Amino acid sequence: MKRGQRKPSKTDTEVSGSVSGSNVVVNHASRGAAASQQVSDGGGAGVSAPATTGTIEALPMFRDVPVSERQQLFLRKCYVCCFLFDFSDTLKSIKEKEIKRLNLVELVDYVQSGSSKITEANQLEMIRMISVNIFRCLPPGVHENTGAVSMEADEDEAYLEPSWPHLQLVYELLLRYIISTDTDTKVAKRFIDHSFVLKLLDMFDTEDPREREYLKTILHRIYGKFMVHRPFIRKAINNIFYQFIYETERNSGIAELLEILGSIINGFALPMKEEHKLFLVRALIPLHKPKPIAMYHQQLAYCIIQFVEKDNKLADTVINGLLKYWPITNCQKEVLFLGELEEVLEATQATEFQRCMVPLFRQLARCLNSPHFQVAERALFMWNNEHIVNLIAQNRTVILPIIFEALETNIQGHWNPAVHGLTSNIRKMFMEMDSQLFEECQRQHAEKQAHDKTAQDQRQQTWQRLEDGAVVHQIG
Repeated sequence: MKRGQRKPSKTDTEVSGSVSGSNVVVNHASRGAAASQQVSDGGGAGVSAPATTGTIEALPMFRDVPVSERQQLFLRKCYVCCFLFDFSDTLKSIKEKEIKRLNLVELVDYVQSGSSKITEANQLEMIRMISVNIFRCLPPGVHENTGAVSMEADEDEAYLEPSWPHLQLVYELLLRYIISTDTDTKVAKRFIDHSFVLKLLDMFDTEDPREREYLKTILHRIYGKFMVHRPFIRKAINNIFYQFIYETERNSGIAELLEILGSIINGFALPMKEEHKLFLVRALIPLHKPKPIAMYHQQLAYCIIQFVEKDNKLADTVINGLLKYWPITNCQKEVLFLGELEEVLEATQATEFQRCMVPLFRQLARCLNSPHFQVAERALFMWNNEHIVNLIAQNRTVILPIIFEALETNIQGHWNPAVHGLTSNIRKMFMEMDSQLFEECQRQHAEKQAHDKTAQDQRQQTWQRLEDGAVVHQIG
């Protein structure tokens, strides 16, 4: 289960209240909901839960009231938008849902227009309303219902939040508030504090891709605008990764978090802080371990490449990390690793390459002989990269003896004709690169084969003598 505990059911989390003669669902037990928590405004003032009963009435538009009354109207609209409705029944509370939607649209337009500065009290109430709406108990994931281990699912089958018509507007309101030039960070940081950021990060586990996209944009904007929160956000994302790697291997938002980090890493100043290098070693490289890596590998590889391009000396650390988590039985994962490895090698300089080339090409030799043709083919494609070929040429006296046997094995009997053809091309490349070295490797390979055959014949003779002796003993 997500977070390692049972998800409350719908009946656990919803309380019905009478609003204008219709039922309005108010969520009291939402995970991290601001309805049951406090939103800090510097003095630690608490915010009460949204009303469960009352009436939702249509409010006038901002343009229809005098400027002097708009702040009060803004507050009233926030109160109305604190009501939460049950979207599982599309015929329920239709009028009230539409009233709330229109009020949310009005609030978004008001904040976006910047026609009037919002008072601090109203900012507090707006953030409270946003928290009540977005911080909620997430429904069980598909894997929790089916017991499936894999997190992979088609986008067509992705869970879509029923309350999205309202939720989207709430997220849009939060985004417009954060990016608004009228928003004073010194004031806003009292409402968008560490607690708020943590709850926002919790929401990344939603299975609705539309919501994750909004969360990604909003968190990125918070990181950019609130410099005071930057170390905390990086540490909090770190902790999510640790939980995913070492505990659950289940979180729907890893790709989005990595996408944010890709942009953050791109902005790291040089020389790189030790904290950032530790993040690479302790979080990013171990993210190659979980089974569902295919869901976020593209974003992960981008982050890794950013580190290597920023600091070339990290290349051997990354390559050794990849070798540490190299898959043994998962061929599709192996293909992903080979693709990432090529990108890393493209940004690797000769000094770092020499530090890791021996274990690297031992692993590549195993890949060349893989019975899965996609793995062998992807490994052979490395020789299509001019930079990698140059690195190999400079260190051919070390590399060719390591992979020569793998090349000969493919030539003699790989079942796939494409692999056989690519191997022939690489063999020819080495021959033209250094014919003397190639002939020496060929001679050593022939000697090794002859030695292996002699050892095999001796083993067979030994077993034959043992069998003959056993027969004689039985007869005697």
